[in-house]
Amino acid sequence: MTHVEDELNSQPECWTWAAQAAPGHGAALPAAGERVAIVGCGTSYFMAQAAAALREGAGQGETDAFAASEFPYGRSYDRVVALTRSGTTTEVLDLLGRLRGTTPTTAVTADPDTPVRTATDDVVVLDFADERSVVQTRFATTALTLLRAHLGLHTDAVVADARTALSAPLPEGLVDCTQFTFLGRGWTVGLANEAGLKMREAALSWTEAYPAMEYRHGPISITTGTTATWMFGEAPEGLAEQVRGTGGRWIEGTLDPLAELVRAQRLAVAVAARRGLDPDRPRHLTRSVILAP
Repeated sequence: MTHVEDELNSQPECWTWAAQAAPGHGAALPAAGERVAIVGCGTSYFMAQAAAALREGAGQGETDAFAASEFPYGRSYDRVVALTRSGTTTEVLDLLGRLRGTTPTTAVTADPDTPVRTATDDVVVLDFADERSVVQTRFATTALTLLRAHLGLHTDAVVADARTALSAPLPEGLVDCTQFTFLGRGWTVGLANEAGLKMREAALSWTEAYPAMEYRHGPISITTGTTATWMFGEAPEGLAEQVRGTGGRWIEGTLDPLAELVRAQRLAVAVAARRGLDPDRPRHLTRSVILAP
């Protein structure tokens, strides 16, 4: 078993621990009514997208998500939350350093013994979700679970769905598709983006991700009989039928969307295996992006 397989299989337990820990981190996480930005790089940026949409949708306050390198320093926020598995990513550390003394910051990380500890005002440590793999799975979903629980949006049913996502077989023939499109709405757009990234990183697959309503505005033109279109959450009316009408394969997300992401992680590993690739050694990637001066 690869590191990434071992780590993605541990997600139900990690989510349970994160939900239990959330009340103890309340002071470090955004309070209701605060204007908040959530930032990250790569996978963490996509989790930031999901968390921001969840928080604002829950009526907790205006919430934006940014890639750390694209943060708008001219805007005013009550708190900035940085998601960083390694605690060493250059863009995140640069951002936290520039905000020091002007805006309260919180870092959610897997490793506190890194520069992020001194770069931020508050640190939330999810060391039980740390990973050996380059390809992120459990830290990302565990960080999002922490934020969902902080918002009161996590339930035991989410963990049960994750167990189902790990035990139920993937749809027959799905690994043989040549192109994968992931769709979301609201907070699940970030999950769709992350599913696409997993397929690119682990399996070198041709993948795309879109807000579901945008799929009709051009991207559906690529759909063929070897294309799989996977919906995270409830699909817009008529979209499934339209995709099937092209001859493409429609995958309906029936589990909690975060558990559907676990299924997509499994697919990435399965496609990598089919193609003779090692998902623990993705091409051109390292565990953390540290830029030389």
